[in-house]
Amino acid sequence: KEILTRDSVTVAVDAVVYYRIFDPIMSVCNVNDAFRSTQLLASTTLRNVLGTKAMSEVLSERESISQEMQHILDVSTDPWGMKVERVEIKDVRLPIQLQRAMAAEAEAAREARAKVVAAEGEQKASRALKEAADVIAESPAALQLRYLQTLNSISAEKNSTIIFPLPINMLSSIMKK
Repeated sequence: KEILTRDSVTVAVDAVVYYRIFDPIMSVCNVNDAFRSTQLLASTTLRNVLGTKAMSEVLSERESISQEMQHILDVSTDPWGMKVERVEIKDVRLPIQLQRAMAAEAEAAREARAKVVAAEGEQKASRALKEAADVIAESPAALQLRYLQTLNSISAEKNSTIIFPLPINMLSSIMKK
């Protein structure tokens, strides 16, 4: 059955009603066709109940909707000599466009969370680099040690040419000679 929810979304819902006749005389005397009447009542009850729910509620609260429908149907069919045992909402189908939109929304939310995590990681890395720079700035020996570590890692590579930059004052003393 195609039903319009409270938030104006059309959903296709399949439901099953399990009932039994406890008084055959009432079932014959009080209603023309008990089976057809129950089917129509279930259809209108489903439309009425789901019309008061938002789409998200229809998807997440099937059990409570089934119980609400069972209670309404049981009270309504009691004068017909019928007892509604159970109502099950078998399937809720959304329009294809809505399914695609929901999938795109979920993907966008995942990407947003990933970007937030990446930004937090970059922020932590920036803090660590700033702390390292502060430590090196406070200790010239730490800067020289880092320079030597860099030279060591460069020299481990094969076929690499290493150029040592010399301070200008050293070059000027060599040039004067």
